[in-house]
Amino acid sequence: MSDPAAVTYFAPAKVNLGLSVRDLRSDGYHELHSLMVPLSVGDDLEIAPSDTLTLRVEGADLPTDEGNLVFRAARAYLDAAGVSGGAAITLHKRLPLASGLGGGSSDAATTLMALARLYPAGVDLPGLALRLGADVPFFLLGRAAVASGVGEVLSPTPVPRVALVLLNPGVAVSARDAYAWLDAEEGFTPALDVEAILAALSNGRPVPYLNALQDPVAARHAPIREALAALTGAGLHSALMSGSGSTCFALARDAAHAHDAAQLLAARHPGCWVQPAQVLG
Repeated sequence: MSDPAAVTYFAPAKVNLGLSVRDLRSDGYHELHSLMVPLSVGDDLEIAPSDTLTLRVEGADLPTDEGNLVFRAARAYLDAAGVSGGAAITLHKRLPLASGLGGGSSDAATTLMALARLYPAGVDLPGLALRLGADVPFFLLGRAAVASGVGEVLSPTPVPRVALVLLNPGVAVSARDAYAWLDAEEGFTPALDVEAILAALSNGRPVPYLNALQDPVAARHAPIREALAALTGAGLHSALMSGSGSTCFALARDAAHAHDAAQLLAARHPGCWVQPAQVLG
């Protein structure tokens, strides 16, 4: 039974409406250029004040200690804020794991924001977020943005609230592996044409985006190639892999079209995770 003092927070997923990997930097990180957007699907977190810090996970077999990014985010905030108490956190995991949807990063950012409400203090949340992971600052921002640098340089950008369908074929892809395969092939890509992407999203035309990681990852994971083909075969357009995979997505005419296409795909591919969603802008 939920703690009556607990507050529920939504932690949205994201997709990359284009991901360019410009170069390998001298510090070992990659120079990125991406249009990142939050979605209407995601995880939920219940957070209540407590004497100690505890984490419970429902919906996935995940660590409940320092091995979990939510726990590390909470510990980092409580320490930075000088809070002697803690929090009782329940993570309701609804997104697939290692899926390119940013679920762990979103959960961590949501935890930081929730604890800042529970225990207000002059804490540098963006600084904490960046130390937790390159995608965490985006979720702290909470809106669509063009990301550059390693993903931490964010320029908020209005994006049409397009409908789409997500399809995860059930294979886990290591981001470390995906970037290593790209490096081996020197498959670096030019900056995205963000204006052209936004124009296509607005008029429903095929979107001129790319994901630099898609070819090297899909070459090694046939289910990702099949997922991209399945999305197109369901009458959707502009199919693309999100992040380092393995979730793929494609765009629909509207929310009703996305719902119908998702039902069709779920029936055709019962072993896959399929969800209609909408860009939150």
